[in-house]
Formats: sequence, structure tokens, C-alpha cells
Amino acid sequence: MAATSTPASTAPLSGPSFVIENGVARAEVGSLAAVLRSLTVDGTHLTEPVGPDVIAPMGCGIVLAPWPNRVRDALWHVDGEPQQLDITEVPRRNAIHGLLRNTAYRLLEQTASRVTLGALIVPQHGWPFLLDTSVRYQVEPDGLTVTHAVRNLSSRRSPWAVGAHPYFRVGDVPIDQLSVTLTAQVRIQLDERSNAGATHAVDAPGVGGPGDLRSGRPLAGLTLDSPYGHLANRDGRADIAWLTAQDGSTTTLWADPAFGWIQAYTPPEFPRPTGKGLAVALEPMTAPPDALNSGIDLIWLEPGASWSGSWGVRYDPTGRPTDMQETR
Repeated sequence: MAATSTPASTAPLSGPSFVIENGVARAEVGSLAAVLRSLTVDGTHLTEPVGPDVIAPMGCGIVLAPWPNRVRDALWHVDGEPQQLDITEVPRRNAIHGLLRNTAYRLLEQTASRVTLGALIVPQHGWPFLLDTSVRYQVEPDGLTVTHAVRNLSSRRSPWAVGAHPYFRVGDVPIDQLSVTLTAQVRIQLDERSNAGATHAVDAPGVGGPGDLRSGRPLAGLTLDSPYGHLANRDGRADIAWLTAQDGSTTTLWADPAFGWIQAYTPPEFPRPTGKGLAVALEPMTAPPDALNSGIDLIWLEPGASWSGSWGVRYDPTGRPTDMQETR
């Protein structure tokens, strides 16, 4: 019988951990998809935690690049040439959430309160470009700032869009006891394959589904799976969405103008160690679904050109500031 051996140590499934903290806020990041494993302020969880030996469920906390959400039929064109991406959402025949979901990022820099990870997006099926990407997580006294950056290493101009997939919490308050507010003025209607259709004003009659969330809506009984745009940050960095508990405590999502879209998603079967239940993702995105085909808010990088943009999370234990446009 052949001899077997057990390694002295094994790495977590989602890669090495990087912990950053400042005495109040604490975040843990994993290298696989640069996943945000956890974020707390004064011990209060602001995101759904992802264990080190768990592949991020339902994309929880991962980076979405070089496009967020879906590409219809995994097919798009550049300079008149068809580009067939791998189908990564098989039941709906789409390509979903970019090309870095299964990529281990490398550590570029780390201090006590900040960590920067990087990953190359290399030429592959349906993607003839070379991009050098990075994401920096920095804890703040009240939360976290996340900065995405990219440089085009190709000899031709390249499209670019980026997003993230955090699921938010307000401590241990059950999700169905929270309300959600989105500053969006428009919403994209999705078809039966979750692909982008027509864009409507959030208060347009007869469209169906949850629409206007600008005044806040309880999450109990609310089903969300829509992209929202025309946010409050069009003229500068601003708060764009938030969750509020009955005691007024709030988890707030803010963003630069570059992040002009949010995908709001409330799966009822989100897996936790205690069992499946309701969760709420508010995904900041620079472009809406299928931007490689529609061109809406798609960024084009010339050879050698760079781009960066930021979003972040803030915890307000006693309620939100009165000025929605408050910046960091």
C-alpha cells in the first residue's frame, strides 16, 4: 500500500487572509477575488462575513472586473469582431461578474490600516486585452474606503467597468427588520434571463416590481433584483444607499461619481452557518449590466492609460447625518 502524507499546514480555500484595523474598525480580506471577508465597527458587523474556508456564497464580497453583472449570451463585439466569452452562468447562458472571480490576487502593499491587492486580467476567450488591476481596502474611524484601479497594458484601447458584491448588515438586526433606501431615479427592467431591458423612471407606473426606494422601504416582503442608476453622487462623492434599523442605526454606502449604478439584490436563501435566510446586496457598479454591448457608462482606456475610483461603507450608530450629500 502506498504511503500517504499530510501537509504540515494548508491554506484557506479563499486564499491568505489580510487583516487591517485601527482600533475601532476592522476588516479581513481574502486573496481569492480580493474578497471582503468581514467588516466591523466597534464590533458591529456591517457586512455578511465569509469564512476563510468558504468560497464566497452568491458572490459575497468579491470584486467584479472587467465588467459587473452579466454579458448577454457571453457575446460582445469590439471593432466589429465578435468576442465569445466563456459562459459562466450556465442556466441563463450568460457571462457573469467578470474574469477575476477565480483569480488569486497578489499582495502589493500592507500597513496596519490598509491593504492593496493586485491581479492581471490576461487575454483569454472573448477578451483580447491585458489589464493590470488593483483594489485597496482602508479602514476608517467609521467604516471602510475601497479604491479600484486599473492600467491598460495592451497595445490597443480596452473597455473597462468594475463593481463589488457586498452584502450589508446593521449588526445583528435581522434583515427583515431593516429598511432600505436608494437614491436612484431610474431602474433597468430585467428579462427572464436577468438580462438588461428597458430603463424606466423609478416611479413610472405599470412597470412592475419594486420601484421608487428614495423614501425608504421595509425589506420584509420586498424582493429586489434590479440595477438602479442616476444616483445622488452624479455631481460628487455622496451617500447613495443605506440600511436602517428601527433604533435609527444605519449602514451607509457612499461612492465617487464613477460608481453611477447599484444592483440591489435580496436572495431569500443566502447561506449562513446558522442556516439559509434573507440577505441584501447593494452592489456599487461603474456600468449597468451588459455594458460591453450597450456601451452605457463603459470606460475606454487608451494604451498605457490608468483609472481609479472609490466607494465605501460607513456606520452611523445613532442615525444618519441630516445632509445626504455629506462627503468624507
